[in-house]
Amino acid sequence: MTAPGDILFESTATVDRARLVRYAGASGDFNPIHWNERFAREVGLDGVIAHGMLTMGIAAAALEEWLGDPGRIRSLGTRFSRPVPVPDPGEVTLTVTGKVGAAHDDGTLRVDLGVTVDGRAVLAKCQAVVEPPVGR
Repeated sequence: MTAPGDILFESTATVDRARLVRYAGASGDFNPIHWNERFAREVGLDGVIAHGMLTMGIAAAALEEWLGDPGRIRSLGTRFSRPVPVPDPGEVTLTVTGKVGAAHDDGTLRVDLGVTVDGRAVLAKCQAVVEPPVGR
């Protein structure tokens, strides 16, 4: 039985510049703040940043892995609270933690997703309503 506050999973994912390029191609989001260091600095950023939707997608992938079936996700939403700088060379590691936010009468759970880089939240109010996996 799960109760509010229970940790369901924790996972990590890395993002490097090559992943940003692949995501840009897949999503069609070629905004230069995601690949051009000079441009990113000219618009006031400290450097290239990851796509917000890539960050959200990483959170959704961690949730889906725990669930074992993406069809169990009823809703997912977030606010983008902090950019994710991606060094060159190198990579950044995102940590995704899922915990029970609420258990609903219909058997679904609200899962609160914590998404952090170096211990600092990069997504705010990242929540999903899910059908829990069978046997959990």
